[in-house]
Amino acid sequence: MVRALLRKLLTELHLYGLYSLYVKGPLRDDGWFRSFDEGRAVDKDGNPVPFITYPAIEFLSRRIHPEMSVFEFGSGSSTLWWASRVREVVACEHDPKWFLEIRARARENVTVIHHPLEYGGAYSKAILNFKDRFDIVVVDGRDRVNCAKNCLGALKLDGVVLWDNSDRTKYEEGYRFLGDRGFRRLDFVGMCPIVNERSQTSIFYRRENCLGI
Repeated sequence: MVRALLRKLLTELHLYGLYSLYVKGPLRDDGWFRSFDEGRAVDKDGNPVPFITYPAIEFLSRRIHPEMSVFEFGSGSSTLWWASRVREVVACEHDPKWFLEIRARARENVTVIHHPLEYGGAYSKAILNFKDRFDIVVVDGRDRVNCAKNCLGALKLDGVVLWDNSDRTKYEEGYRFLGDRGFRRLDFVGMCPIVNERSQTSIFYRRENCLGI
């Protein structure tokens, strides 16, 4: 009786749907409510997850393996997530305070590089120090178009580019750059941690790729 009355009251207040989402379902299972409350990208148990769409996280979780190497433009909870799943992570960060925090929290298989932000400068060029080394390059920091243009020499032949917020038209030059060089595009649209909005994360890949697309 009490449950029925509570459900009726919540329904009349248009709150029963929110209550249902909170007690069970994908948003709870993915940890969205916890990440929203805490203001950080975590799963339901408080473990770090990338600040990308949940469909992209689930897809990657099933395809990556411990022998992979990853380069990230931008660092954060994603760096910690990758580090627990792949052999090596190299992350380039422009913010000095965030650089120190992530470096202090990172595992031994993580190298965090700091370069002050200058568009077209050392930040976007940091990846030029590596050749044919990475299975995945993550474009999720600043100066993204230049980062994409500089990353191809560091990718393995079957390497892919993971680009977050790929619904933003200001990065069109970068999307075209990859497309002109034979990369196809797979979009993942949906919710992401922390915020109440829909976003898009894309994987740019060639015919032979490490994710088996």
